[in-house]
Amino acid sequence: MTPHATQHRWNEIASDTPMPLLERKRIIGDKAMISHVLLKAGCYVPTHHHENEQFALVISGRIRFGVSQSDAPGATTDSLVLEAGEVLQIPAHAPHSAEALEDTLILDVFSPPSEKTGVDRA
Repeated sequence: MTPHATQHRWNEIASDTPMPLLERKRIIGDKAMISHVLLKAGCYVPTHHHENEQFALVISGRIRFGVSQSDAPGATTDSLVLEAGEVLQIPAHAPHSAEALEDTLILDVFSPPSEKTGVDRA
């Protein structure tokens, strides 16, 4: 069977709210997924890690990421503030957190795709 391209429209994709102050829409492919994530000011995503490599492209707003260089207890955590037009590349298994400093829209790309990410309740 020949692969075919699929057109998607964000305004036609149902959203979910996996945690307070966060709304998400996702397109899940075979080898990657993209998430349209709106974080309201004050939204805090606690430190977590996952097997996915993640690229977080800030479309609008400001967000602070905490990124640990190791998952060892007491490891140093870098605090990075990103604004519109900036991208954070987070390696697989790297512990990280996020706090929306104002209403922030992000496009997250994950590879490989998964049903759960750090914003999903356990």
